[in-house]
Amino acid sequence: MPTRTAAEQRARAGAAYDAYLAECPARQLLDRIADKWVSLVITALADGPQRYSDLQRRLASVSQKMLTQTLRHLERDGLVTRTLAPAAPVRVDYELTELGASLLPVMRAIKSWAETHMDEVQHARAAYDDTRR
Repeated sequence: MPTRTAAEQRARAGAAYDAYLAECPARQLLDRIADKWVSLVITALADGPQRYSDLQRRLASVSQKMLTQTLRHLERDGLVTRTLAPAAPVRVDYELTELGASLLPVMRAIKSWAETHMDEVQHARAAYDDTRR
């Protein structure tokens, strides 16, 4: 059997995933990246490393618990790195990994689409609600 390159091995392994199946790991990953806080954190980190407090200020209305949980999940999935800088007080920076940065175009496109089409969606919602009354 011929030797496969790493890229060929990844492609072959990726072909085995089927996100339509509930138990598929790709389905779990889709669930993760579909989370609103994940998309906002990813796009917020596009500008480079940021401190926790900076992220919390930028992501208006995110709770401390939710931001912490989101960052931990992203770090576990290899999308974000957490770096401790020796300082008083200790400084913690979060930054996209190469894998996380590869997700950025998709997240930016979704965020942009939502901002661009919000008026149309609100109109459709109102029309739908009017037909239900």
